[in-house]
Amino acid sequence: MFSMTPWRAALALVILPAGALAAGEASIPGAGVASPVAAAAPFSGGDPAISPGADFFAFANGAWIRDTPIPADRSSYGVSEQLQELADQRTADLIRAAAASGKAGADARRVGDYFASYLDQDAIDARGLAPIRPALDAIAAIGDRTALASALGGSMRADVDVLNATAIHTPNVLGLWVAQDLDDPGRYVPFLLQGGLGMPDRDYYLKDTPHMAELRARYREHIATVLALAGFDDAKARGDAVYELEARIAKVHTSRADTEDVRKGDNHWGRSQFDRDAPGMDWSAFFVAAGLDAQPEFVVWQPQAVTGLAALVASEPLPVWKDYLAFHRLDHFSGVLPRAFDAERFHFYENILTGTPQPRERWKRAVISTNYAVGESVGRLYVGRYFPAREKKRAEEMVRNIIAAMGKRIDALAWMAPETKRMAKAKLASLKVGVGYPNRWRDYSGLKVVRGDALGNLDRAELFEYHRNVAKLGRPVDREEWVMNPQLVNAVNLPAMNAIQFPAAILQPPFFSPANTDAMNYGATGATIGHEISHSFDDQGALFDAAGRLRNWWTPEDFAHFSASGEALARQFDAYHPFPDLAVNGKQTLSENIADLAGLGAAYDGYRMSLHGKTAPVVAGLSGEQQFFLSYAQSWRSKDREAALRQQIITDGHAPDEYRSDTVRNLDAWYAAFAVKPGEGLYLAPADRVRVW
Repeated sequence: MFSMTPWRAALALVILPAGALAAGEASIPGAGVASPVAAAAPFSGGDPAISPGADFFAFANGAWIRDTPIPADRSSYGVSEQLQELADQRTADLIRAAAASGKAGADARRVGDYFASYLDQDAIDARGLAPIRPALDAIAAIGDRTALASALGGSMRADVDVLNATAIHTPNVLGLWVAQDLDDPGRYVPFLLQGGLGMPDRDYYLKDTPHMAELRARYREHIATVLALAGFDDAKARGDAVYELEARIAKVHTSRADTEDVRKGDNHWGRSQFDRDAPGMDWSAFFVAAGLDAQPEFVVWQPQAVTGLAALVASEPLPVWKDYLAFHRLDHFSGVLPRAFDAERFHFYENILTGTPQPRERWKRAVISTNYAVGESVGRLYVGRYFPAREKKRAEEMVRNIIAAMGKRIDALAWMAPETKRMAKAKLASLKVGVGYPNRWRDYSGLKVVRGDALGNLDRAELFEYHRNVAKLGRPVDREEWVMNPQLVNAVNLPAMNAIQFPAAILQPPFFSPANTDAMNYGATGATIGHEISHSFDDQGALFDAAGRLRNWWTPEDFAHFSASGEALARQFDAYHPFPDLAVNGKQTLSENIADLAGLGAAYDGYRMSLHGKTAPVVAGLSGEQQFFLSYAQSWRSKDREAALRQQIITDGHAPDEYRSDTVRNLDAWYAAFAVKPGEGLYLAPADRVRVW
């Protein structure tokens, strides 16, 4: 349901899903408190006036879509956002309680001090620009290209958008991810990813449409405003120059299609290759400042971006580079700077880019930042209160059932040769499953948190995480490491580790509940589990063997058949047009769509196995099969503001939720469950139904 893309081959993906909850109140098992997230009558919120075969998403969700407004501080809204808000409220309460306790240990005090410091906007205002002044002064002191290379290397962090294989914390012109070598998964290697853009994607700079032109003009205004707030003279002209530099960086970025192809990204460069193939940057200075000077080898995911960036370091005026670094330093830390900076960042990135009318309350953003900085310390508090052992055991049983169902599906593939089946089954058998939380908690004792120093705390937390990743190099690969916090509503597949992880927060009502029938649990949470399992067998995950090595283990005939099925699914999604001028990109979303399709099929088979030949109970007049498919469609119940949806279509590897729910049209059982007939909008002739696994 929520996982990875081509880049998942080496990295984890953090993508918040969307879905649905009805209004009301339900109790979270083991929590001891009532949940404000809801559960009214089963399957409420649909529109029975709509035929399931005409529009299944509207049939399942139409009344909810019509009657539920998107909150003013959100660009999209659905069940996952509601569930994440519940997790965030619980997290905030746990943090406050731990901080107030006289018996709190060092971890709890660190969590509480970080949260309280971020929350105190008045104290942040009182300090003004003093906390960031040393960094701005250091940028102003850059006197030559070697010093510039040092500044660029020193600003590199381990925060990346793994969906897009891009550094996200500008001024990180390159981002670092330390992960298993795709060719030798027994060792860690440093991956370098393109970055350096303030807007979401190169298309925002290069695409020639009125909408993008307007956004470019507003971004220029944003840069100038930030520089003016910091006291830079001639802010408009300097802001324009910074924008033009970013536009040149965008031109050397690798396209999304190439970025999403793991085979094009697996480029091993020795240290000397940077000097030869990417001249213009003082790479020795860059890597010394980045703490990577001892590394003999890197994986350069987008070689043309690295080459182009190095040329820009040599060709573009030094004063423009310095203004670029200053702007992005200010922009990045605006949430812990005086409120004028915070307001300006919201104005551009949330209001203009995603259409969100008002910012989230400060405490909500404090939770997000605290989860980033000391997430597993927070997670330890969370699971101790809200994820009892019995829930972990139930979830693990469901995972085992769906893995078994996936194995039977592989056995039943008439088109697959026995040798390919053996390899697929070996991969499935060695899949490592994590449920709820890690077996070993992360140690944050080396992170200095000072109460009242919000900016310093965030800066040190980012550097701590960077150093934690660099320290992996040369060590054995840790297959126990988690890449998501337990309090996150999400799930992940890690093909290079051949591992899947399901955080505690997603294993809660309405997705997963003892009050649900098996059909409901398998349709919602089971489909999520099947999705993550299936990512090991999508168009990119299928390129990795049981050990996580990038290796072709298919017969040529089998891979040709598999690829043809993927192309058919891509064409199916290409036909979805959320807007007259913008369609879903079937190739861009193919990995997720294959995982949805195969995962839903495996979940359905797992559900049927769970019945042990018995008849499912009827609920609200619905058969077990109908409950299963409606639970799946309602798990995608959500709505988006237009600007946010447009951004998703351009930048995201996931199709819009409405079309993900339409995956049902490829399963024969859905047609039987709802008597879907030829001529209805979603009807596909049996020969046209895509069957990947």
